[in-house]
Amino acid sequence: MTPFTQNVVSIISSIPEGKVMTYGQIAAHAGSPRAARQVVRILHSMSRKERLPWHRVVNAKGEIAIQDEHSRLIQETELIDEGVEFKLDGTIDLELFGYQPEPE
Repeated sequence: MTPFTQNVVSIISSIPEGKVMTYGQIAAHAGSPRAARQVVRILHSMSRKERLPWHRVVNAKGEIAIQDEHSRLIQETELIDEGVEFKLDGTIDLELFGYQPEPE
């Protein structure tokens, strides 16, 4: 596992219940601000193996980015169960529910 991948896995694992982070935010905290798509790939390939709370990762607009309706509903349900609220437009208020990890 590359250092970037290890950092991404660690950051995602640290997102507390009821909070979310964006793909770009995770990439920046992992040391590569322009690698949001790589975060998507890591989530896709390692979520199950690493038991990552994948549902706590959203896009920069605070939206669920998954296109598959079933998976999208699972993510939304998981977040609601943790107390995350969605606005009428389907977005999450990142100021209220966003997580900012402490710098290392």
